[in-house]
Amino acid sequence: MADPSTSPPLTRASVIAAHALIRPFVHHTPTITNATLSGMASGAVPLPSLPSSSTSSLGEGKAKPKMRLWFKCENLQRVGAFKARGAFHAVERLKREPGWEANGGREKGVVTHSSGNHAQALALAARESRIPAHIVMPSISAAPKIAATRGYGARVVFSGSTSVEREAVTADVIAATGARLVPPYDHPDIVLGQGTLGLEMQDDVRASMLSPSSPSASASGGGGSKGGPTWVPATEPGVPSTKLERVRAGARPALDAILAPCGGGGMLSGVALSCEGTGTRVYGCEPAFAGADDAGRGYEAGVRVERVSSLTIADGLRTPVGVVPWGIIYERRLVAGFHAVTEDQIRGAMRLVYERLKMVVEPSAVVGLAVALYDEGFRAMVEREAGEEGWDVGIVFSGGNVSLDALGGLFGEGK
Repeated sequence: MADPSTSPPLTRASVIAAHALIRPFVHHTPTITNATLSGMASGAVPLPSLPSSSTSSLGEGKAKPKMRLWFKCENLQRVGAFKARGAFHAVERLKREPGWEANGGREKGVVTHSSGNHAQALALAARESRIPAHIVMPSISAAPKIAATRGYGARVVFSGSTSVEREAVTADVIAATGARLVPPYDHPDIVLGQGTLGLEMQDDVRASMLSPSSPSASASGGGGSKGGPTWVPATEPGVPSTKLERVRAGARPALDAILAPCGGGGMLSGVALSCEGTGTRVYGCEPAFAGADDAGRGYEAGVRVERVSSLTIADGLRTPVGVVPWGIIYERRLVAGFHAVTEDQIRGAMRLVYERLKMVVEPSAVVGLAVALYDEGFRAMVEREAGEEGWDVGIVFSGGNVSLDALGGLFGEGK
């Protein structure tokens, strides 16, 4: 990886610079809305029932906030996830490091250890820069993910499933090849790259609100081309004229809050940087299952949780928060707080996206929607602070890489 000391400062301006750097390589994914899901979040449309052990409806005595939901569709990003942004930014920054090419960097290539989206993202970024990629993957990794990583031209090296085993094999690859490590989240260049989705989301929602004649995005999200966003007219989510006037005058942000998934924290911290100084609050969203809410627990205790052992269905969020993201999330307090949801609530949100938006998303991608629909702490806060005008809430759909076999298990009989 590039020496972190040479990375740009972790600021909103640096996220803007990162966006300019990676724009030729990534999709400007659509930001869409849906009246039914906004109605469910606002209590105007009944929620489908969940198992009795979970919050299943917005019943008597529960919060009834007004929310207009906006979805950033990174499931339509290259490699099917936001990880492409960080990988391309890290590789482009590495290529610009003084002496990198003269010292054989192009021939030595890059290496990482990952069983999921970062593996595919780095493989693609390396292929487009015509440099080798060595990807250490646990031998138990899903066959489609292994095939996809190889399909992007990477050399896959297998390891055991524990972090110690993965890191040991990665060290062996580095010793043998001289390849540079590109970590999945714990590096400033990764954080800045991931934060670019937050910039796009803010810009798209504001432009949508103020350009009611803009073409409407379909409920399915349309294409994820590099040519620019697809906007939803302001009339669909029903943004109050009083808010539109203040947004137009620059006195209020278009988005009142963004709900983003948190695993290692690279994307959450990047989005928080993209919102710094704008007035838009950023909240981290996690599974509650078996300690997977490590970031929220650490945030409350003031100490980063360094180990997580959870088999939550949101498999992309089983990772503890990294040191670099923690500095942004907690030490700089750029994240306003955390909320956690149950496995049934994640399934419920995922089902709604499939049935109402007709979009393929993975469990990790819908924790933000589950918070907006089911988490009474978040909902009560919005009701209290937003009042009759309501809030516009951005939700990051972080990825869509889920196999058909896994979907069958998630939504099989009794689920």
